[in-house]
Amino acid sequence: MLDTATYTPRLRVQFRDTIKPALKEEFGYTNDLQIPRLDKIVLNIGCGAEAVRDSKKAKSAQEDLTQIAGQKALVTLAKNSIAGFRVREGMPMGAKVTLRGHRMYDFLDRLITIAMPRIRDFRGVSGKSFDGRGNYALGIKEHIVFPEIEYDKVDEVWGLDIIIATTAKTDAEAKALLKHFNMPFNS
Repeated sequence: MLDTATYTPRLRVQFRDTIKPALKEEFGYTNDLQIPRLDKIVLNIGCGAEAVRDSKKAKSAQEDLTQIAGQKALVTLAKNSIAGFRVREGMPMGAKVTLRGHRMYDFLDRLITIAMPRIRDFRGVSGKSFDGRGNYALGIKEHIVFPEIEYDKVDEVWGLDIIIATTAKTDAEAKALLKHFNMPFNS
């Protein structure tokens, strides 16, 4: 167990010491509170049709997501009944977790330095997946690229949605922030 009183994630130190001054100079901010920073990272696994056929699939996705995030994931439930897909309201359909603080920085570090290089035929992430308000979304086709997941014990390979929410007002500011964190953009 880490002593959070003395432990500071590597990326948080990098943000404080090098990224903040670089962004302040690059965009000409007059106040440190104007500098964009990471707000939260939301991870989501949607089971879809698999969860309809077998209700244990959502539980499996929750356990895998908990291992990846280092924080207990929530099972997401269907909001509406859809007869054509045999989905009932309240049915478990996937899992999600929101990371903030130390866990957020640790996850981003593991994503960029460990998981992304393990993705097959990886050529960088799209630089166009911003929402217009400074938030970035990306998807990973196989959650098994994370070292916390033991490949032999995986019963199903899930896709993973990752949303990085920042305090940036524009996409350009958010992209500059993520570039300073060494996010491998391909465009």
